[in-house]
Amino acid sequence: FACCRRATAAAAVSPLSPQTDEAVKALLRRFYALQGERVEAYRLFEEGHRAYLRSAPRYDFPRYRQLVHEITVAFSGISREILQIKGRLQEEHGRPELAQHLARIQEREQEKLQLVRDGGRGQGAPGRDGTGAAVLIKTIEAISEILQDLKYDSEEAE
Repeated sequence: FACCRRATAAAAVSPLSPQTDEAVKALLRRFYALQGERVEAYRLFEEGHRAYLRSAPRYDFPRYRQLVHEITVAFSGISREILQIKGRLQEEHGRPELAQHLARIQEREQEKLQLVRDGGRGQGAPGRDGTGAAVLIKTIEAISEILQDLKYDSEEAE
């Protein structure tokens, strides 16, 4: 069992083995791909919302409701997978700092989604006085800052 003790000792010196290092990079690549999917889902939602508003006075609510449902399903799947990545980073790869960034991003993305749903772009009641749009902008800026922190902290994994 000396070989096992050597492997354990080597792991203690280098917290990330080459395989773990590659696995962390793969998880982070998948996270960034999911963030890209989330950005695209927001774009589709905004595009659909504009089309819905342009359809006045005969609003096509059933089509808009279907779009909202599809986007909600997409966001749910993205969030679920990001939470799985967060868990793997923390539990399997010993990277709680990276997992924490993903948790913070998820929290801010939830806030952003709620603001967008509530009309945070100034199109609904919360945004009429501009405060909803300002809060949305601050939330987006917070997400960007957390993404920068994640990038900085993950560079050692590369």
